[in-house]
Amino acid sequence: MNASDLIPSRVISMRLLRSGLVLMALLICAPLQARAIPAIQEARLDNGLRVLLMEAHNVPMVSMRLMLPAGSSHDPKGHGGAASLLADMLTDHTARHDNVAWSGLLDYDAIRLGASAGNDALSVSMTVLTENLPQGFSAMAEAVMHPGWDAKRFGILKTNAVSAAQKAQEEPRDRGSEAIRKLLYGDYPYGHRSSGSVASLKRVSLGDLKTLYRDQVLPKGAVLAVSGDIRMSALLHRLKPLLADWKGTPKQGVFYLRPASPHAAKTEHVEMDTEQAHLLFARLGPDRRSDDFFPAFVMNHILGGGGFSSRLMEEIREKRGLAYGAYSYFMPLAAPGPFIVALQTRADQADTAAKIVRKVLRQMYEGHIKKAWLKAAKDNLVGGFAHRMDENHKRVRLIGMIGFYDLPLDYLQSWTNHVNAVTLAQVKAVARRYLNPDDWDYVRVGPADRH
Repeated sequence: MNASDLIPSRVISMRLLRSGLVLMALLICAPLQARAIPAIQEARLDNGLRVLLMEAHNVPMVSMRLMLPAGSSHDPKGHGGAASLLADMLTDHTARHDNVAWSGLLDYDAIRLGASAGNDALSVSMTVLTENLPQGFSAMAEAVMHPGWDAKRFGILKTNAVSAAQKAQEEPRDRGSEAIRKLLYGDYPYGHRSSGSVASLKRVSLGDLKTLYRDQVLPKGAVLAVSGDIRMSALLHRLKPLLADWKGTPKQGVFYLRPASPHAAKTEHVEMDTEQAHLLFARLGPDRRSDDFFPAFVMNHILGGGGFSSRLMEEIREKRGLAYGAYSYFMPLAAPGPFIVALQTRADQADTAAKIVRKVLRQMYEGHIKKAWLKAAKDNLVGGFAHRMDENHKRVRLIGMIGFYDLPLDYLQSWTNHVNAVTLAQVKAVARRYLNPDDWDYVRVGPADRH
């Protein structure tokens, strides 16, 4: 919820303050050292909802994340941002409580409730202290099952979204990302901002949200990830009566998309009056369930995902001082997602920096990858793995991803083994598959080239 949502200020209840102080003390005192990863437990409700739980009893708190196949890839054509606005509406108010009463109810029991829409999924998240679990479960069920379709609130949320989209047009990075999406995907469902553009948001109606909710916000095919101070028997005992009336199968499942069609690499210059130039390179990467995932994950760490130890940082920052940083990442989605290289440099150095990026890509594409780089990448990834799971809200994101994309339930337990098992030959093979510099779209955002 944003401050601009026109919600009157309120006095925070003593109960919220007391719960917050208790939680803060517990988090400060909680040990952070790596532990054996508990197993993910699985159950399925009668309505088809898949429930995944990882117990963690060191802190009296529970986090939940409901993932539904209702992300921005399901937006009506030309109405980008519908799923994002639906996420806002689901947590803004309900059919039983207006936005002021709803916000007060959540505050009173220290319930942190939020929702967002990515490319594939609409996610509703909730965190609450164990002592307030009944209220937290009830609030989440109410938000999902009893949406309020208040037209005035929709208008306010839509206005806020349009304002945010207008502001994004002033940011070179956002302009570059928008251009890359269009080059990479065109009219494909991943080809627009999940939060929508100014033009697409203005087309979104309350009816669009109701249709998306009716068609996609349904339990069969959805996943509820839970982590914290609760056992499966107690979890199911609370969930079953709350969700008994929620039934149905979505029109489109998680894996309804075919891969986007390949295309010849394209180049675009987005002119903005800036001192710096933002450079973005992109191509399609592996999808979430691809056999390439772990080799590509390690390969990307060597390329630009490993911070100061990566090849892009070494060549662009350390050797030449062309940029403060350069990085790469890929987004594994239900269908092949974007693989990105990005950096920011002085406008008069942009061409030089772009040539160095292509040089690094080509070197790795041609197999110039050292065993020492591979070892350093694997050591770094394995050494940092515990920090990906040291809090409930991090765990539910991972557990939700595992369930939503139907990955093996031992994914987290076997993660370090998968990383350690990656060979130099595998890294060179995926580099050969993904790093040909002639296959990458290129966007430069900045002042006009005056050469």
